[in-house]
Amino acid sequence: MSLHFSVLASGSTGNAIYVETDKHSFLVDAGLSGKKIDGLFQQIDRDPKKLSGILVTHEHSDHVKGIGIVARKYRLPIYANEKTWKAMEGAIGEIPLEQKFIFGMETVQSFGALNIESFGVSHDAAEPMFYTFHYNEKKLVIITDTGYVSDRMKGTISNADTYVFESNHDVQMLRMGRYPWSIKRRILSDVGHVSNEDAAIAMSEVIGDRTKRIYLAHLSQDNNMKELARMSVSQTLKSQGIVVGEQVNLYDTDPLIPTSLTAV
Repeated sequence: MSLHFSVLASGSTGNAIYVETDKHSFLVDAGLSGKKIDGLFQQIDRDPKKLSGILVTHEHSDHVKGIGIVARKYRLPIYANEKTWKAMEGAIGEIPLEQKFIFGMETVQSFGALNIESFGVSHDAAEPMFYTFHYNEKKLVIITDTGYVSDRMKGTISNADTYVFESNHDVQMLRMGRYPWSIKRRILSDVGHVSNEDAAIAMSEVIGDRTKRIYLAHLSQDNNMKELARMSVSQTLKSQGIVVGEQVNLYDTDPLIPTSLTAV
């Protein structure tokens, strides 16, 4: 009767997260090819045709690339808010009406004992939102693709057992890197992505007594490294009075290799 999850893939090339209880299982985003997603499910010994549905965060291709393929192949329900549905329709292809469901912003949908809460983030998409999973007094928060973490977001996501938290870029690497200035400006903006340091400051303000695990997610391939993200987040958390390895533990995610299926 526990809540389990695996970050199947995370990064600028594609994102997908698997969450399960004893009776329901969901895929949050499917930003890779259908073939790759099937391979990731094999690696965690799970069958995608048994999914209860797919939850969509926003319409960017690294989050929706495989949604139409997977949903049609396994006849899965897709849940997204109305603006996201309109924005992604051209990218995911024709979806039968009986597989299309609205999951409104700032709402809760219940699937047996599993309550899934949506919350808005600040990103340059139609109406981006992420999800908090509540099950048997356990709380899992997924939050990536946001330019900053507002007080409203912090109130929603505070004191989770486990976080999958964006730690997108190192500011210095981004500023010195090969991206054109227009893209750098977008990433650094309030509707872009949070840096390692900004992510850690936000983490320090939501970590609670029950928080044990933080997965650093959506790392930029060009403007970050796992070791750098861990070091930056650890140092910033320490400056805020939170010692990694004592109060909380940090874990990597990867664009190609899923994390082990873990209890929240």
